[in-house]
Amino acid sequence: EAHLAESGGGLVQAGGSLRLSCVASGFYFPYVAAWFRQAPGKEREGVSCFSKGDNTTHYADSVKGRFAMSTDNAKNTVYLRMDSLKPEDTAVYYCAAEVPGIDCSGGPASWASEYDYWGQGTQVTVSS
Repeated sequence: EAHLAESGGGLVQAGGSLRLSCVASGFYFPYVAAWFRQAPGKEREGVSCFSKGDNTTHYADSVKGRFAMSTDNAKNTVYLRMDSLKPEDTAVYYCAAEVPGIDCSGGPASWASEYDYWGQGTQVTVSS
């Protein structure tokens, strides 16, 4: 059974950095990954989305230039490097995966509906 497990969250001061990891297991088919987050009282929002069609990682405007998603295929791991963190980045961060063919062009609000596989989330708290 396909499974995603996030780690790397924690408490960090504003301006600091964290790197989240998402280990994929049981994926006996090609997949692409994405990151999402959900702050208290808010809806889940897309953070990053990889489109195999144009070989491009798309980012939400709120994190563009500060966050970077990368993949280590040998380790079946997807990373989210987060720099210059702000208090408004505080949220539970989730990784998600799906077979290639994801259309990221609709923007972050449309990404969540594209994914069937989700991790359990990891908490990121940024203090001011």
